[in-house]
Amino acid sequence: MTNLRNPMKKMICTAAAILIGSTILTPVQSFAGDHMMAVRSAPPALRHEAVPAARRGYEWAPGYWSWTGHRYTWKRGHMERERAGYAFRATTWEQADGGWRQSRGGWVKRDRDHDGVPDRADSHPNNPTRR
Repeated sequence: MTNLRNPMKKMICTAAAILIGSTILTPVQSFAGDHMMAVRSAPPALRHEAVPAARRGYEWAPGYWSWTGHRYTWKRGHMERERAGYAFRATTWEQADGGWRQSRGGWVKRDRDHDGVPDRADSHPNNPTRR
């Protein structure tokens, strides 16, 4: 048994415990933009949620399955306050690279013609052929 009365031994043992603990608890996936690395198992089927009546100035953010690094957990849907110049995009899962990837939802700048220029700064926001 190690004598932990020596301060240097205590410090080394503490540092080793922190290093081992952080290595074990590090999640499997890494984040790149709004996508996660592939999760091998498919998410469960979406749960049915009662969507509340529409409210002026709010948008419904539907529930979704979130990956914790070990299992899926359900995140309930909720109302989000609208943001001027932005559109709400729901969180989705798609099959890719031999697994499943999550595309995180949230508020994105409105860009109806998908030219990379937000509508509020675009002189022709509905012209999909404009370059």
